Amino acid sequence: MKMHMLSGGRLRMRRNVYHPNAAPDEMLDLPVSSFLLRHADGNALFDTGCHPDIAKDAESRWGTMARFMTPMMEEGDHLLNALACVGLGPDDIDIVVCSHFHTDHCGCNQFFRKATILVHAEELAAARAPQARKAGYLPEDWDHPIPLKTVADGFDVFGDGRMRLVHLPGHTPGLMGAHVRLDRDGDFLLVSDAVSVRANLDENVAPRPTWNVEKCLESYARVRDIERGGATIVCGHDDAQWRTMRKGAAFYE
Repeated sequence: MKMHMLSGGRLRMRRNVYHPNAAPDEMLDLPVSSFLLRHADGNALFDTGCHPDIAKDAESRWGTMARFMTPMMEEGDHLLNALACVGLGPDDIDIVVCSHFHTDHCGCNQFFRKATILVHAEELAAARAPQARKAGYLPEDWDHPIPLKTVADGFDVFGDGRMRLVHLPGHTPGLMGAHVRLDRDGDFLLVSDAVSVRANLDENVAPRPTWNVEKCLESYARVRDIERGGATIVCGHDDAQWRTMRKGAAFYE
């Protein structure tokens, strides 16, 4: 199996969202990532990044959210173009794993009409709840006529232990990571916004956008356990880590 790290856009937010002691005017650039897993039995994506229209007019799609989560990518910096760079299109994707249903993680879901969407049952319930839009759930991102399957902790995506889903609630109720096992490069735990930036894990500090702080800290403990077992933790939006990793056509296997 091969794993490609792909760009799903780039955002800018106030640094104190993740680093409580930062000055109010300090800003932080955040990569948005997606992961392509190329398995003998099919192609899976972990998250789909921002919608292509975000680089042109974020406020028309995101509303007031765009005022504190500002797109910083050029037009064309989205998952569909990133996939094209490795020779694939939306119809080549069989499975889309949604870590959670926030807009910068499922913005391109609508294009993968031949895939099955996997999401935790608690995340789907949160996205369907009253006032969900105020919590960052936009139905135009996740609510499409595409097959959707709810799954739970430990779900084995390919049935061979190569990609197991890990429930890591805290940021949202149903957030899932993916424990990926590769032959050459070893284990990776894709944690999405369970750990957006590494400093939060190291300092045991929950960032501002946290649904439940207690569960967030419990998920940190689980992430550390998996890391002690030899997995490389890949954070959701850590720019320093992003810059060190292979991306695009380069891959892990």
